[in-house]
Amino acid sequence: MKIGFVSLGCCKNLVDSEEIMGMLQANGHQIVAEPSQADAIIINTCGFIEPAKEESIATIFEMAQYKKKHLKKLIVCGCLAQRYTDALTTEIPEIDAVIPIRDYGQFAKRLQSLLGEGFTKEMDPDQRVLSSMPYRAYLKISDGCSNHCTYCAIPLIRGDQVSKTMEEVLVEARHLVQLGVKELTLIAQDTTKYGLDNYGSLKLADLIRKVDQIEGLHWVRILYMYPDEIDDELLTAMKESSKVLPYFDIPMQHANARMLRAMNRRSTKEEVQKLVSKIRNMFEEPTLRTTMIVGFPSETEEEFEELVDFIQEIQWDRMGAFTYSKEEDTPAYDLPDSIEPQVAQRRLERLMQIQEEISSQKNKQKIGQVLEVLVEEKEALRNRYRGRSKADAPDEVDGQVIFTSEKDLEIGSFVLVQITEAKTFDLMGICLES
Repeated sequence: MKIGFVSLGCCKNLVDSEEIMGMLQANGHQIVAEPSQADAIIINTCGFIEPAKEESIATIFEMAQYKKKHLKKLIVCGCLAQRYTDALTTEIPEIDAVIPIRDYGQFAKRLQSLLGEGFTKEMDPDQRVLSSMPYRAYLKISDGCSNHCTYCAIPLIRGDQVSKTMEEVLVEARHLVQLGVKELTLIAQDTTKYGLDNYGSLKLADLIRKVDQIEGLHWVRILYMYPDEIDDELLTAMKESSKVLPYFDIPMQHANARMLRAMNRRSTKEEVQKLVSKIRNMFEEPTLRTTMIVGFPSETEEEFEELVDFIQEIQWDRMGAFTYSKEEDTPAYDLPDSIEPQVAQRRLERLMQIQEEISSQKNKQKIGQVLEVLVEEKEALRNRYRGRSKADAPDEVDGQVIFTSEKDLEIGSFVLVQITEAKTFDLMGICLES
């Protein structure tokens, strides 16, 4: 059967999508890129915040148009399916099946009852297919989250944290290397809490020591590290590793103590200041990234200004910022003193303008440096390449290194690039390979 697949949302959702597509191929079915060619379409939805839910609904209606022609079945899975199973089933009759995350262990069984024979193998990481680049992949080391931040719907969707065993992670990592993966990105909602639920203590340091020993890997990156769990043992393990990059993605969300308590965030501004100082003293040219929320209910101008001062003091290498999204069934949903959208947007724009200035200055400091770059793309109409340095996370999370080369380069290879020019987020350079 020809099956179209649409994956929405974050990199954690992408891993699920790749395992589902692997299950489809293991059962002998063909993944097609064009919806018009598909007998059935599966949409892996996101339901994290309102814009993501709107995109998921719009995509469902877009794919439903193909049912008027030849499409036999439209199937919806993922976070939106988990959170609104009954509503999707009753309110969008074009959908033939809603498969929530809690039913992923019986995904093939559900498809067999819907599409007929040929679904005997269930989802298995060893069957996973990489949907983007063969030289890089995400590896989800746990699912769900036990932090219960007041604004976040993840625990409602995916439940409390459930960590994989170390052996499961290592088997999956070795399998990805066999597929050609050179850059492995370890992900979870909270990677630093890895192992606490199944081993009884924090095990990320032990895990990365073992991952570091896997032959074939060149870069290992860790995303979503909560500041209060970045201890000396973890820092030492990262420092001693030959493959784990000094890339610290530390979602802070705010700087003001009252706002952090209202969000149910554990770390304080002062603790993060000390942590950042320790990281910068311990590592040579570490990359520090964070995310911030503005416009949380009752945020005052003074509290926002404290956040501004904090950003200017820390000088984060990378920062993403968002306006607060009111999500039903979360503890923050009914909080009083909501912030007017235009006020939140003004604060967001000011924060990002400051970060752009910081980013521009930091990039200028790299002019003249020689960086190791992972080659990702050759521009068709220009004689230049695009890639990423160790300071740049994949999938346009950060900037790129754009450079020229006198010889043809293999996509997925690592080269040395001398930086000649700095943009706000991107770097320009010349490949030194001859």
